[in-house]
Amino acid sequence: MTDFLAMGSLLAPVPRAWPVDRDTVVDRLRLTLAGAGQALVGIPAGLVVGILWVVGVATIPAVAGLVLLAAAVPAGRALADVHRRIAGQLLGEQVEADYLTLAPSLGGRLLGWVRDPARWRDFAHLWFSATGGFVLSALPPLLLLAPVAHVVLLAVDPSGLWLVVTLLDGPLLLVWWLTTPHLLRGRALADRTILGHSRVAELEERVAAVEETRTESLDHQAAEIRRIERDLHDGAQARIAAVGMNVGLAEKLIGSEPETAAALLREARETTLSALEELRSVVRGIHPPALADRGLAGAVEALAVPIPLPVTVSVTLPALPPPVESATYFAVAECLANVVKHASATRAWVTAQHDGARLVVVVGDDGNGGADPEGSGLAGVARRLAAFDGTMSVDSPGGGPTVVRMEVPCPAA
Repeated sequence: MTDFLAMGSLLAPVPRAWPVDRDTVVDRLRLTLAGAGQALVGIPAGLVVGILWVVGVATIPAVAGLVLLAAAVPAGRALADVHRRIAGQLLGEQVEADYLTLAPSLGGRLLGWVRDPARWRDFAHLWFSATGGFVLSALPPLLLLAPVAHVVLLAVDPSGLWLVVTLLDGPLLLVWWLTTPHLLRGRALADRTILGHSRVAELEERVAAVEETRTESLDHQAAEIRRIERDLHDGAQARIAAVGMNVGLAEKLIGSEPETAAALLREARETTLSALEELRSVVRGIHPPALADRGLAGAVEALAVPIPLPVTVSVTLPALPPPVESATYFAVAECLANVVKHASATRAWVTAQHDGARLVVVVGDDGNGGADPEGSGLAGVARRLAAFDGTMSVDSPGGGPTVVRMEVPCPAA
């Protein structure tokens, strides 16, 4: 079992895609080795545990049945965890299942096993692993080993039959090369379907995530409204009120003290310009003019200009929905501000691409690393993106570099 657990590490995770286009011998051999491990475990381990499970259920009234189940059910989960890990690495995603919390007593554990849908999915997977799953996993190593066996048999018995069979090894290797990724992908998809969350559980998690995101979005919106009110009250409103007072006083003094009135009017004009700049600052905080005029690509380039270190910008994007562009703009602005304030970096970079359904933005720097994704700045970025079902991941080991990857599902505008 330990060797098979280690086999999952041979399969490099592939982000959001199946590596069918990675036509290298190493990839094919890695997939073949994974299939061999699954096949070897499927018959001896999966079949034996499945039989023990059935016999244990049938003999529950006897003590032997409880003993068998006490061994078979945890073993079934261990095998399922191995297959979840391998399927997740092959598919480039996390394959998870929620098990019910079990009571410490034997009767409570037995009742929990009966009521837990995840345990029954483990039971179903044991039989799939020993039947259809075994076929899908065993075909790649059999196709690869068949030519070797034929050559050995030809050396032992150089008859015409084995010579003809050996001539067919070329097509067998071609079939192995073409079908191995698809066979292992089919096995991984089947494992994910059987062992992953049920549709109801996925919908429940989705509803919970939407409720949490909605609450955070409303809180963020309320905070933004309070900020705008405070900026207007303390800034532009106070200055405009001062302009009104100066103009009124100048009106009273214009006949008796024209020089004083002129000075008050000059002060009012300067205060008006300051109030106008305050209003422009508030507007920029709501929707930056660069974003409205030049789109997200131009706005990100404008963000990089005043940064006091070299920033490489590579942004190739179509027009996106304005709310998504605004959220992404402020997210990039926060990341670049963190680079300046905390990273001690010598350079930074921003890349953004859109594949037709998903916006991917990466902000990185060569600084000292150690960025905390739970900090107020990055946590705010994550909340801002979550309103659009977006995600943020931070890779920032000690000593750097720091890479913040943001993904937002959205079509082009």
